[in-house]
Parts: sequence; structure tokens; C-alpha cells
Amino acid sequence: MTMTRDTSAIAEQTEWADDFGTAPSCDTAALRAVAPGDNPSDPDALHGIVGGSLALRRVLRLVRSVAPTDAAVLIRGETGTGKELIASLIHKSSSRRARPFVKFNCTAIPAGLLESELFGHERGAFTGAIARRIGRFEIAHRGTLLLDEIGDLPLELQPKLLRMLEDQEFERLGSAHTIRSDVRIVAATNRPLEELVEAGQFRADLYYRLNVFSVELPALRERSEDIPLLVRHFVANYAQRVGRHIESIPPEVMATLVCHPWPGNIRELQNAIQRAVILSRSGILQLPTLDTAAKGARTPATRAETFEDAAREHILEVLRETHGVVAGPRGAAARLGLKRTTLLSKMQRLGIEARDVASSAPTIAP
Repeated sequence: MTMTRDTSAIAEQTEWADDFGTAPSCDTAALRAVAPGDNPSDPDALHGIVGGSLALRRVLRLVRSVAPTDAAVLIRGETGTGKELIASLIHKSSSRRARPFVKFNCTAIPAGLLESELFGHERGAFTGAIARRIGRFEIAHRGTLLLDEIGDLPLELQPKLLRMLEDQEFERLGSAHTIRSDVRIVAATNRPLEELVEAGQFRADLYYRLNVFSVELPALRERSEDIPLLVRHFVANYAQRVGRHIESIPPEVMATLVCHPWPGNIRELQNAIQRAVILSRSGILQLPTLDTAAKGARTPATRAETFEDAAREHILEVLRETHGVVAGPRGAAARLGLKRTTLLSKMQRLGIEARDVASSAPTIAP
């Protein structure tokens, strides 16, 4: 069986003028110092979501579209990109917001206890079951259940989950009594479920049942224009928590933060800012040494002279990341939010040829 991944919902068309020029380079004027009490939170930040990049705005548009429905949602993204926050926003924006939002991590519970945690058990159902236990599906009745790290759910438990999703009913362990539960499912994963299906580690029917509506979260390196906002947001919050008075963030500190690759994404940035606030004593944010050996570390490029130079550099950078692939869900066009033909036209106008791409990608695949 060949699995394909549909990301067309997030690769919507946009003009280059709207796409380029929002991400600050390592020496732009966007790296301003923070004023006392500066907290750039917007309404979405009330839910922990901070930023105004095109990539984040696309995600929020998708969330607002699907939240009022009862459709199952599959949230994809690297570790630390905020999948739980997006799941929470979907719940709070839905008609179920007055009901429970229950979170369940499929990797945090030993495999032998997963079924009991999800579906509950009766007294005496197994050794150590001294009392009845209510499972997460019952707790989340008329609310939302987040199944985090769904790609790690054991294969033997997947048929029972599939039945629950299709029929909205299940039995507790040790009981023949069928229980109905009205639950909206939001699943999250940082693993390629299509590849797990191909390998026989994840049921195809469960994959299709969960993947009714897919939302893919961008990595922090793909929305670096949001880093100054996130930094100021975290500084304001942690300074208040630990009783520090941070009056300013030096431009060189902000430049370091913007240029760092952040393989751990927002969670890594958040932890770095927390450490920095704790170490800062003089009212100026003091940044501890970051892990420069982190995977995917970037070397700041020379600033472009003109808009076309900058556009050309940006397209080349994305082409190198995709190994010269233009089309497809993981191609450069999708990453840039452009149609394939639009990107090819821009490449021709800017004089981008195969030899301009890194040696790892000797040809450009349209």
C-alpha cells in the first residue's frame, strides 16, 4: 500500500510580497530592546500562542475553520512546536468548551495499563484492580480528548480505539456492559504516520479515521520572525514569576536568539529564556551559552543588498533544505506558500539554476 500525505490545506497560495520580508535576519532593526513591562501578547496569546508570521496565521485560520465542527483533527509537528496548545485552542473555540478537555499521552503510560487508562476497568478485572476505574473516554464525555503521541499507540490497542471512534461506544476492562461516550478526538504526533502504516505498525483504517482534518505546525526555524515576540513574551512572564526586573534585551542578545536553529523549537526557546531571566541581575537580559552544536545550526548569511537579492537568497535556502525539490507536499513551493508554477516563474526571473543549489541537490525537480 502506498500512503500519500495531503498538506494542501496548509499550502495555500500567497503572493511573494506577502510571504517574503517578514522574517528578520540576524542584523535587522527588528531586534529592538524591550521596554519595561513590554508584553506583546495578543488575544491568541491568552491561550499561550504568540506570533504574527504567515505560517502561524495559516495554522490559526485552519483552527478557526475546524473548531466549531466535531471533526477529528490530526495535529502534526516536531517536538516542542506547541501541538498541545493548538489542541487546547480547538477545544476552547468549539461548542464543547464548557465540557472537559482531557489530555492523554500515549507514551507516558506503560503499555499494559494503556487500555485501562483509556477505557477504564471494573474491580477485579486484573491483579491489582481493587476498585472500579473510570477511563479517559468517560471523563471526556461531551468534551474533547487529546491523544498525544498517537503514533506510539500499541498496535493491539488500535482496533478498540477505532471502534470507539466509529461507534462512540466501548466496554470497560472486565465488563460486558457497553458504554456510550460523545467525545471529540484531537490526535497529535511528531512521527510520520504514513510510514508507520507502510511498516505495518499503524492501522490504515485508524489513520484515515484520525486524519479527517490535518493541521501541520511549522518548526520555529520556519517562523523566525516570531522569535522576538516570543522572547519578549517569555521574558515578561518569567521576570514576573521569579521577581526579576528586566528593563532591556540587548540587540546582540536578540540577534543570537533569532539566529539560533532551535531544534527543540518553542520549548527549547522557552527554557533558554527562563534560564536567562534567572541569571540576569542588572535589569539587562543576560543570555547563557546556547548549544552551538545543535543539529541544523545555521551560519548567518551576509545581508542582501536589494529586495530581489534577498528574495533570491531565501528561495535558494529553501531549495537547499528540500534538496532541490520544487513540487509536492514537502517541496520548496509548499514551504514558501506558492504554487509550483509561480515559484518556477520567480526562479527563472531571479536567474536561479540547478548549479546554484548546494552540491547535495545537483538537479532541481519540478
